[in-house]
Amino acid sequence: MSDANWYVVHTYSGYENKVKANIEKTIENRHLEDQILEVRVPMQEVVEVKNGAKKQVLKKLFPGYVLLNMIMNDDTWYVVRNTRGVTGFVGPGSKPVPLTEEEMAPLGIKPAELEIDFAEGDTVTITAGVWKDTVGVIQSINPSKQIVTINVELFGRETPVEIGFTEIKKM
Repeated sequence: MSDANWYVVHTYSGYENKVKANIEKTIENRHLEDQILEVRVPMQEVVEVKNGAKKQVLKKLFPGYVLLNMIMNDDTWYVVRNTRGVTGFVGPGSKPVPLTEEEMAPLGIKPAELEIDFAEGDTVTITAGVWKDTVGVIQSINPSKQIVTINVELFGRETPVEIGFTEIKKM
């Protein structure tokens, strides 16, 4: 997991969210979840005054850019580079350059240091959402997305369900 870095991709202006959605769909379709870990369009809250009324709105921090936390290889480069709306990676020539920790700090992106008190095979209770009070066994843990896959019983069958770390409690 440690070879993953943050990269910046240039997009057509106004296409940032579309590019994010397209890349996430491709990640799912090609099963690249372990290589492209996160796609972000950095936003900031600003106060706008329109017609004399103040209003909190989200604005893109970097219009025309999308951040990607990924392991750079030929497959991931190809997938991102050939996503509709992407004009290229930020870096000299065609070589993408990862962001440094100093560059990421003002964006509020910190290396994930998460300690969890559960492991695969543990029995847990779901504490929130649709599955509240359901008991299940952890099948897999995805630290980058902060979710676990739990088998729960649905209509007499074991069914895998993805639940956030904050919504489960070890029994």
